Amino acid sequence: MSDTQDFLVEIGTEELPPRALSRLSQEFGQTISDGLREAGLAHGKVSLYATPRRLAVRIESLLSRQPDREIELRGPPAKIAFDADGNPTRAAQAFAEKCGVTVDGLQQIETDKGTWLAHRGTEVGKATAELLPDIVSTALDKLPIPKRMRWGAREAEFVRPVHWVVMMLDDQVVPASLFDIYSGNRTYGHRFHAPEALPLSSPAAYEKLLAERGHVIANFNERRAIIRKDIDLAAKKAGGTVVADDALLDEVTSLVEWPVAVTASFDERFLMLPEEVLIETLQAHQRYFAVRGKKNLLPTFITVSNIDSHDIEQVRTGNERVVRPRLADAAFFWDNDCKTPLADRVEALAGVVFQKKLGTLADKSARVEKLATVLATALGVDSKTAARAARLAKCDLLSEMVGEFPGLQGTMGRYYATHDNEAADVAAALEEQYLPRFAGDSLPATDTGSVLAVAEKLDTIAGIFAIDQRPTGTRDPFGLRRSGLGILRILIEKEKDVDLTAIIDTAVKLQPVNEKKASLVDDIYAYLLERLRAYYLDNEKAGITAQMFDAVAARQPRSPLDFHQRLLAVQEFAGLDAAQALAAANKRIANILRSAEDKIPEQPRVEALVDEAEKKLYQQVAQMQEEVMPLLKQRDYTQVLSQLATLRPAVDQFFDDVLVMADDEGLRRNRLALLSQLRRLFLHTADLSRIQVG
Repeated sequence: MSDTQDFLVEIGTEELPPRALSRLSQEFGQTISDGLREAGLAHGKVSLYATPRRLAVRIESLLSRQPDREIELRGPPAKIAFDADGNPTRAAQAFAEKCGVTVDGLQQIETDKGTWLAHRGTEVGKATAELLPDIVSTALDKLPIPKRMRWGAREAEFVRPVHWVVMMLDDQVVPASLFDIYSGNRTYGHRFHAPEALPLSSPAAYEKLLAERGHVIANFNERRAIIRKDIDLAAKKAGGTVVADDALLDEVTSLVEWPVAVTASFDERFLMLPEEVLIETLQAHQRYFAVRGKKNLLPTFITVSNIDSHDIEQVRTGNERVVRPRLADAAFFWDNDCKTPLADRVEALAGVVFQKKLGTLADKSARVEKLATVLATALGVDSKTAARAARLAKCDLLSEMVGEFPGLQGTMGRYYATHDNEAADVAAALEEQYLPRFAGDSLPATDTGSVLAVAEKLDTIAGIFAIDQRPTGTRDPFGLRRSGLGILRILIEKEKDVDLTAIIDTAVKLQPVNEKKASLVDDIYAYLLERLRAYYLDNEKAGITAQMFDAVAARQPRSPLDFHQRLLAVQEFAGLDAAQALAAANKRIANILRSAEDKIPEQPRVEALVDEAEKKLYQQVAQMQEEVMPLLKQRDYTQVLSQLATLRPAVDQFFDDVLVMADDEGLRRNRLALLSQLRRLFLHTADLSRIQVG
């Protein structure tokens, strides 16, 4: 037997959940790799395979057995292991029996806690074939499956019924029983093209055998690439480009084992529908790909069949027959919804509960309207337009179209508002209120949309905090983490300068729950501050460190935009030659002032300055105050810190030449006042004592 072998495990199932397939495959491969590492089994390349009917992992160059390892077992202390005459006690004998040796075969080791009995030996590594069943079984148990199912009369549970198990090391079957099924060397191909068992000669033959005889492209990424290429080519032949997001492409890849792209068409009359409706109808219900022409959608779609049919026309007409009533339903919803203006749906919002303790959608809309008005006024945005958008914001949720396609909320609001001749900014805001939907998503393009998006998200956060249902661990049913980050991104990236604590206070006061309102403002601000930390640190914003963030956070800026501007200034300051010395000096000053027992005067007295170094520092600090105060009003923090960096020579000379904690009380207090004045100058921007540079 060679030192290494190739290993293959395949779990053959009923059709697996398409949206979970990719993650299940990744987790299966990772947990098997983890198990091998923990067992000390080195290996080469790991290949993952995932189709609707299988999860498989191939491991190349896997050690045939665990390496032997030296072990040391510590037993009882010598004073307990031997009696006064030096004879072994029962404790020594029991330890020797446990180790499989005589007492004479044990060693004595010296430690800082005395002499102990010990056994040193070699643990012979187990054969890999013995370890694999448990490693695979553990990996299957750890798969992220929310709800497992049973089938037949078996006790075994999995995400779907299991029909076969392959486990092989080179050309040998690894004996195992998983899901009450004995492992073997027979896989199965496509359900229709190759339903018979396919004997495997080795793990290396797996992928090729399935492709050539089984009509199965086992590699998920390869299958996805084939689908992408084929639908792009089909769209090009139809005179357009394919509309395909990653989620749809992944889902379709998870639905087929032998992809065949088929181009079909629908009635041109349906092109009068909003294109988002067409795309959602094709994608959500049928997993079809829409096709876009130079300007608009074409009456064409592409489906990916799982059968290489001899009569492709049958496949085409069958899919066209299926999609026709779907599009007809969408057209009916559109026509029916347009008969009722959004404004006429406002009262009906009172019949839909938002959250039991927080009231109905009508209650939420009223709160958001008031909050949006306050926010718009603070930002210099037209408050009447913002209030109108807030009043209509949730009305499209009552439409038949959104009832059928929840993913179109906001989008349909924009279309219906436009149909109702609402202002363009109002219509746009109805869609933009949900932005950003995910990390990296686009932000509202209009000022009204920005105001509504912030107000809507902040009302939700304030309400959920007020009823004490804030996120814990991974549980965040109301998406507060996403909402919090969305608020911050809008205010920072759209350069909206607002006192966030004041807006939070307004949002909290509008909530129907009256308990702990004072502390809620601080709690929500702290929560958003943590989201802001994640915005900079988790996303690896270039050059921003936790210490820089904390330096700015210590000043508690009320505006996220102000926070951002200060942080950029600190980042640039950290790159200056003087940064390291001034950061250290700030830390030294902070420590001196913190430990000083004297009552420090508000300002130093110029007549009490004695040494040239302290006189020079005083003069430069006084001059710097005059120079930087206008810059601070303009929030030009970068220039402020750049100016303050020029104080380094005077600060260095002061600490070299001057004894701050002088015996003379008057002298000491005056010097402490000078340092306090200097520190306040830096603190206008950030607490530089918290950062480390260089």
